[in-house]
Amino acid sequence: QVQLAESGGGLVQAGGSLRLSCAASGTMFSLNVMGWYRQAPGKQRELVADITTGGKTNYADSVKGRFTISRGNAKNTGYLQMNSLKPEDTAVYYCYAGLGRAEYWGKGTLVTVSS
Repeated sequence: QVQLAESGGGLVQAGGSLRLSCAASGTMFSLNVMGWYRQAPGKQRELVADITTGGKTNYADSVKGRFTISRGNAKNTGYLQMNSLKPEDTAVYYCYAGLGRAEYWGKGTLVTVSS
């Protein structure tokens, strides 16, 4: 069973930066895709960014040019560098991963951006 562990959330002022990390365990295979979703209070969960094993990336329009997703040198690790943060980026951020037809989710990490 694949398990995902996120870290790096916290409180930051508008204009600041945070880096989220996601580490997967429980599989010897490379995850086909790793990514991040977020859910703000009262809103639906939305895709922030994802990246394939081949390095193809996909970003939500709202974060393009500010956020960068990457995969680490260690197998099945992923990162989300968030710069120029805005109050509207405040949400719980969830790491997710795909392996074949299966999808896995982390428990989430809270990012709060103060104005």
